[in-house]
Amino acid sequence: MGVDYYNILKVNRNATDDDLKKSYRRLAMKWHPDKNPNNKKEAEAKFKQISEAYEVLSDPQKRTVYDQYGEEGLKGATPSGSSGGSGFPFGGGNSGGPNDFMFNPRNAEDIFAEFFGNSPFGFGSSGPGRSMRFQSDGGGIFNGFGGTENHFRTYSEGVGGGMPRKPPPVESKLPCSLEELYTGSTRKMKISRKVVDVSGRLVPESEILTITVKPGWKKGTKITFPDKGNEQTNQLPADLVFVIDEKPHDVYERDGNDLIITQKVSLAEALGGTTVNLKTLDGRELNIPVTDVVNPGYELVIADEGMPIAKERGNRGNLCIKFEVKFPTRLTSEQKTGLKRILGG
Repeated sequence: MGVDYYNILKVNRNATDDDLKKSYRRLAMKWHPDKNPNNKKEAEAKFKQISEAYEVLSDPQKRTVYDQYGEEGLKGATPSGSSGGSGFPFGGGNSGGPNDFMFNPRNAEDIFAEFFGNSPFGFGSSGPGRSMRFQSDGGGIFNGFGGTENHFRTYSEGVGGGMPRKPPPVESKLPCSLEELYTGSTRKMKISRKVVDVSGRLVPESEILTITVKPGWKKGTKITFPDKGNEQTNQLPADLVFVIDEKPHDVYERDGNDLIITQKVSLAEALGGTTVNLKTLDGRELNIPVTDVVNPGYELVIADEGMPIAKERGNRGNLCIKFEVKFPTRLTSEQKTGLKRILGG
């Protein structure tokens, strides 16, 4: 089976030009050899494949030939008007060698430069700063698109006349403690799913997904892993979506970006003052003096001791302390007399 350009670019077969550009930008930045000094050989091969896939799929004529005749319709055929009876629309070639092309592949760095200009890695599409590794000298790794091993798993063909359907996302709850949502955390989730192998059979596959929970995320926040659901023949894989859920906390209650705590105080403390001692969600000790008289409904607000605000780095909500006054169930006559005298009753 030939190279699956759609799989290389991680797009489906009805991908728009915008889809192709977005995917190329992401993958080319990830696999540029200058960004992968420790595994340059693998990166060069993947970078070349990404560039080839984008060049073919972004060109309507080349894409049409590829969709109808596969990689062989592009490679191993000669331009229209040549003799030969391969059956391909451009006449078909007789040499059939892996480096015979009906199109002239552009240098991978030229494609990259069209997107990023002077590359963030210190070279541009021309001039002395350009990486010599990609210069076209007749024998460079990008001079001819044959002979590179395909590292990518290809999906089975035979989707029929219609476009393959993408099922709705598969959602799963991701319960998080308030501490995790306060400080942020990294979660590892093992998933098992069915995938279509190169022969078109459904086979089981396991994978560990890494979920980075950002500080301040709220219940209902969604983390999407594209195409990580079960695969089926003639159908695109569903997206896998994890939805943040908040576990109840013993001390704190969350209200948006604020944290709320209810503190019980005695009548004497309500009238004479007290100190509230708290342990924050990131393990700090807070000692908050209460000097006001605690009336019914009184709340003490401590600024910037609430939850982190996800979209405002460094900012936090407030901590709101609500008070519950414990009244004595009975008083002695001496206590009543003393209170009346002190309070002027």
